[in-house]
Amino acid sequence: MTETGLDIKTAFIQHIRHLQDAICDALEKEDGKAVFIEDKWIRSGGGGGRTRVIQNGDVFEKGGVNISEVEGSITAGMKEQLQINGEHFFAAGLSLVIHPFNPFVPTVHANIRYFEIFNDRREVTDSWFGGGADLTPYYVNEEDIKHFHGTFKRACENFDPNFYADFKTQCDEYFVNRHRNTDRRGAGGIFFDYKRPSANMSGEFWMNFAVSCGEALLKSYLPIVSSRKNLPFSALHKRWQEIRRGRYVEFNLVHDRGTLFGLKTNGRTESILMSLPPTVRFDYNYQPEPGSEEDKLLQICLHPRQWV
Repeated sequence: MTETGLDIKTAFIQHIRHLQDAICDALEKEDGKAVFIEDKWIRSGGGGGRTRVIQNGDVFEKGGVNISEVEGSITAGMKEQLQINGEHFFAAGLSLVIHPFNPFVPTVHANIRYFEIFNDRREVTDSWFGGGADLTPYYVNEEDIKHFHGTFKRACENFDPNFYADFKTQCDEYFVNRHRNTDRRGAGGIFFDYKRPSANMSGEFWMNFAVSCGEALLKSYLPIVSSRKNLPFSALHKRWQEIRRGRYVEFNLVHDRGTLFGLKTNGRTESILMSLPPTVRFDYNYQPEPGSEEDKLLQICLHPRQWV
């Protein structure tokens, strides 16, 4: 039970519903034109969700802020693909991806999630929290990246002084297109998973940490959007943005655990794939000019740095 008298599951669901409202309101104000459309859905195997999508705005070309609360039987395919054991599962979470129109504004991704695993008597046998946030710039502005990392470093340090270093490393190692050697999809952030209650860190501790990371998203991202959204850009800048968006698509469809979990559990495809950008390019073997601003981005994607 939490301090408010609610069980962890109920408290977390309340948090992500409120967080979805707050994030959508702030993003609409930042865009000034587009508004989120809402699509409530029910999963045939149990549960449902609330998908919110913004498109064709003055600032945000496409974005989604989704929450879901789903449950069902664990199939043989899920056990093999996702490395989980048990008979039933419950999963709740908030996930967002924002793709800006201006190539000088980075894409951002964040999510927080909670899982429970049950045996055949419907007893909870395992539970954990996960989540994180990462920044995908198309052009490097070190001030922006330092601000993003600094915001999450402060959020981590409110709970444990070692969290930021540990979770930054996990992020650097996770968001990698391994089929392209060490090509990372952006400038990193934090990533954590399978955080189970222990004697020192309760389930409520991990829930509060996950929610705090969700709340840090607007503080980390909106100042960057505000300072870059009106910068002039050319067709060549847009082309580079779309080429790098292609790498984003590759990661999400080939490696991303959340995407794979949603598809393997018969999730709602439209909501799962809302993370994909509206336009991409897959130019064959495109290589930017050495020393160019585009090449500068590749160097930070290949070699993670300590930003703060």
